[in-house]
Amino acid sequence: MKKALIKPLLVAALLTSAITAQAHRAWILPDVTVLSGEAPSVTFDMAVSNSLFNFDHVPVGNASLIIHSPNGELLAPENLYTGKFRTVFDLTLKKEGTYHIAISSQGLFAKWEGDAGKPQFYPKRGEIFKQDEFEKVVPKNAAKLEIVQSSRRVETFVSLGKPSAFTLTQQGLELKAVTHPNDLFVGEKAKFQFYMDGKAVEGVDVTVIREGTRYRNDPQELKYRTDKNGEIEINWNGAGRYYLAASYKDNQAQKPASSRAGSYAAVFEVLPE
Repeated sequence: MKKALIKPLLVAALLTSAITAQAHRAWILPDVTVLSGEAPSVTFDMAVSNSLFNFDHVPVGNASLIIHSPNGELLAPENLYTGKFRTVFDLTLKKEGTYHIAISSQGLFAKWEGDAGKPQFYPKRGEIFKQDEFEKVVPKNAAKLEIVQSSRRVETFVSLGKPSAFTLTQQGLELKAVTHPNDLFVGEKAKFQFYMDGKAVEGVDVTVIREGTRYRNDPQELKYRTDKNGEIEINWNGAGRYYLAASYKDNQAQKPASSRAGSYAAVFEVLPE
């Protein structure tokens, strides 16, 4: 089994809340995405919320937070703190280009029918996936056994000066920016391409929502599905910060999984014309 499958599945606030209730969304929100000057700083909020970009549910944990500089160097968050409803940190931008901020996880999820038809799951809510535990706990010949190769990624991008390219990890569902995420403007269509485990995939369901849902009855969701090249084109409905959520599932999993599922979320800033 490849290493990608045996990484811990972080079934904590980031995952369980976002999976078990559709209204709960996990996000990483920068206070600004495009900057200039010498060594400016950006502040980030990470949370799982009911109302988009409001702090009303739980914080996102920072255990798997990864920050890459424009040249791929790993950076540490500054002034990191987790409160009751959000995690916050700062980042000083010392080099020109695009900084990639993400939380991701991969693992196996199993469900089956136990005694008297009672549903069983591994890992259970709040538990962490472990390969040795999985092999002990999950019966190989259980009734209605379903094993899913699952992945989740939540990310955002900030740029100092001219935006630069960033590299995909080749694991799980990822976005390849044909249009750079820090070069988005009202009146200009953005083209994004989605990859699953390093290959462009058709049939990814994508939802895009502009901030401010708390103050309007209609969330004004934009719905898309990727074409045979894994691409979509987004026509923004106004300036502001946007939340993008994508999901994908197929039967191209590695054994013992029979299916693979990926979810992806990102925050972008769209500027006026």
